[in-house]
Amino acid sequence: MMMTDATNPVVLGTRTSDADDPVLLASELRVVIGRLVRRLRAEHRFSLSQGAVLGRLDREGPQSVSDLALAERVRPQSMAQTVGELEAAALVERRPDPDDRRRALVELTDRGRAALTADRRQREGWLAHAIRDELTAKERALLEDAVAVLGRLAEA
Repeated sequence: MMMTDATNPVVLGTRTSDADDPVLLASELRVVIGRLVRRLRAEHRFSLSQGAVLGRLDREGPQSVSDLALAERVRPQSMAQTVGELEAAALVERRPDPDDRRRALVELTDRGRAALTADRRQREGWLAHAIRDELTAKERALLEDAVAVLGRLAEA
């Protein structure tokens, strides 16, 4: 649980010493993100890789296993296993690519979409409550800015 003490420089975003040392900042960011990911993972109905695939298919539409592997930065064999698990659970299905019959596209089933929606509601519910209950208005504004910066880092 994050402290909301107004004198805490981490909460206020006023720490300057770590910002001057990218290595130290990277280390602290990795630790904090790791803790947040573990907390969010505890709220998941799926493994992290399965949730990532379901989310990507929901946001971007049907894709091949190779495209999913590339987007998630994993080996095609690992993605094939993840897709196989999701397919066995009837959360996704494969169909021939209409533009290239040699390829198969993976897409969400209605059951997969419903499971993903329920999973998001559970995870986002916890996170939304934590943001509302544990952060000040100033901290929420700072977090909003940080989300954009973290998104850029994720794409670098």
